[in-house]
Amino acid sequence: MNPKNSISQIKRLLGRKFSDHELQSDLASFPFRVTEGPDGFPLVHVRFLGEERTFTPTQLLAMVLSNLKGIAEGNLKAAVVDCCIGIPVYFSDLQRRAVLDAATIAGLRPLRLFHETTATALAYGIYKTDLPEHDQLNVAFVDVGHGSMQVSIVGYRKGQLKMLSHAYDRSLGGRDFDEALFKHFAAKFKEEYKIDVYQNARACLRLRVACEKLKKVLSANPEAPLNIECLMDEKDVRGFIKREESEQISAPVLERVKGPLEKALAEAGLTTESVHFVEVVGSGSRVPAIIKIITEFFGKEPRRTMNASECVARGCALQCAILSPTFKVREFQVNDGFPFSIALSWKSDSQNSAPQHTVVFPKGNAIPSVKALTFYRSSTFEVDVLYIDTGDSQIPQKISTYTPSKGEKAKLKVKVRLNIHGIVTIDSAMMLEEDVEVLVSSVNEALKDATKMDTDDAPSDPSSGTDVNMLEPKSADTTKGATTAENGAQDLEEKSVPMETDAKVEPSKKKVKKTDVPVHELVYGALPAAELEKAVEKEYEMALQDRVMEETKEKKNAVEAYVYDMRNKLYDKYNDFVTPEEKEGLIARLQEVEDWLYEDGEDETKGVYIAKLEELKKIGDPIEARYKEWTERGSAVDQLVYCINSFREAALSNDQKFEHIDISEKQKVINECSEAENWLRERKQQQDALPKFANPVLLVSDVKKKAETLDRFCKPIMTKPKPAPKPQTPPQTPPPQPETQAPEPQTPEQQQNGAGATGELASEGGAQEASGEQMDTDKPENSAEASA
Repeated sequence: MNPKNSISQIKRLLGRKFSDHELQSDLASFPFRVTEGPDGFPLVHVRFLGEERTFTPTQLLAMVLSNLKGIAEGNLKAAVVDCCIGIPVYFSDLQRRAVLDAATIAGLRPLRLFHETTATALAYGIYKTDLPEHDQLNVAFVDVGHGSMQVSIVGYRKGQLKMLSHAYDRSLGGRDFDEALFKHFAAKFKEEYKIDVYQNARACLRLRVACEKLKKVLSANPEAPLNIECLMDEKDVRGFIKREESEQISAPVLERVKGPLEKALAEAGLTTESVHFVEVVGSGSRVPAIIKIITEFFGKEPRRTMNASECVARGCALQCAILSPTFKVREFQVNDGFPFSIALSWKSDSQNSAPQHTVVFPKGNAIPSVKALTFYRSSTFEVDVLYIDTGDSQIPQKISTYTPSKGEKAKLKVKVRLNIHGIVTIDSAMMLEEDVEVLVSSVNEALKDATKMDTDDAPSDPSSGTDVNMLEPKSADTTKGATTAENGAQDLEEKSVPMETDAKVEPSKKKVKKTDVPVHELVYGALPAAELEKAVEKEYEMALQDRVMEETKEKKNAVEAYVYDMRNKLYDKYNDFVTPEEKEGLIARLQEVEDWLYEDGEDETKGVYIAKLEELKKIGDPIEARYKEWTERGSAVDQLVYCINSFREAALSNDQKFEHIDISEKQKVINECSEAENWLRERKQQQDALPKFANPVLLVSDVKKKAETLDRFCKPIMTKPKPAPKPQTPPQTPPPQPETQAPEPQTPEQQQNGAGATGELASEGGAQEASGEQMDTDKPENSAEASA
């Protein structure tokens, strides 16, 4: 209904120059307007809040991510910040940075930008319990999506996957088959019905949607019709096509399917026989002609064990859970590879020398990875980060430029990082200086110290980096490719820097001083930090406006719903509860508000709609209250009558459970019940004499309050517990007398021992007698209590 304001295929616009010829071909099929911005990148024109506005593709992607964030938070009932975003494997450094910027604008924190092919492979492999421990299971994944085709070959072992190769065609997808059918029928309708759909954006969009449905029908049927009512100029159009004819029309597209398959297999170093399974995913993979080409190429039938449309999202969710400390996930290692080769380029100190470069991260390098290079420079210099040998003209060669700032001749160690998102940065630059500490008289000690210095400058551990000497032009060629992975991902040859040691001169002991050097970063086409902050604020403002608009729309809908609902009820169940004059006046007022809603009140503020609703409710609420009182009054009266009868019967009952209650208390209950009954009878007579449209005198709230008062008065009296019987005291039994034992006769030896121990016993007895006096003070005075 609104094609010029409905933006789609944002990934095709992201991080690409407006002059890109592939982007220009895409723009021809877009119903919305796109122009070139001052920085050479595209700007999308839309109408927002009644005015013309322009947005960058990064801002548009941020809106999509913000909407997805809202959906996730609504389902989880919790805030969502951490996420994992799937991206095509062919995204360049600039496109990856644009996705991260969009996530920042949307208030998200991506734990990883995950290749869609790797996400599919993870979703496939993590649930497999029969993966081999030693042998490798090779699986080819063919993803034919809406706009692109991606192929990956993955090697599986127990608890891990390794990405063996990537291949892609960024402009081969389901939309290309739609476009072929669209052009066929556009020409046919121009000839038969004399209408040119290219002149009408809405007609173009409707025909494209119909061609997409036609493609799906042809995927399951040998032929299909095409019918569109009032396509253009109030003309209905009809068409018919067979699957064979459709494949002939799409032949140029189908011929390109085999290219990525061959490239992926060659880069993996495998044959079709060594690929054990082929999995197809993506909405475009349902086209029978594509399945036929894949089957012929691999010599085996492709399988569909995964959800073709959700496998990437599932893989990203699993990767996010693996990276998050909150969730416990089965141990599964993901060894992803970068699809392009990345090199560093620089110029030597000599002015006329040609730029030199070295490949730092070759194609297929592990993600993430860190490497280090060492330069000998005498002044500030520039290092360019480049893509090389990509085989893709759409990938810009130059990524960024870094300028380490230093003012004197020294040795400079530069650390280069390929991070988890696939973005290349120079993390740091460190200047290595030699300080003289102590003079040494021995030549041997000087040689030892020189050896130590050589070890400090050029570490023998290949995992800590490589020194690249830039002083002599002749050594430039020998230093190419002399970098090594700091994380041990690659084992390249290390080249140490030779030191001159003069044995004749009195040597000195040296120490390496490391100083951080500031590095200036320039990323070509990236969003500056200040612009990113503005975009975040702008998105926040628009989100607030959206919230206000949503609330305004809800209030407008509430007014409209009240008008329709009240009008229907006035003719139905509210008919007896309103006077004819009141009914006529309210219906006229409702009609007036309805007309206002579709004319002057079409685009009003939230406060105006609230005021209109309150104005209508001021008239309608009394009618609704009278109806509600009438419907609820019967049950409330019955409840009060039941309460009165229950307490009265209990007070007049001769049941034994009420014998302990005093007669005067029972009389109070009877009097209270009689008073409530008289009140109810009097009010009910008054209410029955009134018509339904009159305001009631017997209110449901009063009846419920009377029932609660009666219950609060009578219940404590009638539920009073019986007094407990007096306990009988049992006769006291005398405490048992201790038994006395006759002393045993003693032998002469025992008598002698006893006589010898008389002094000790006497002293101990004195101590016991003293302690006995103390113990007597702790005994209770009452002997009965003591025996107890």
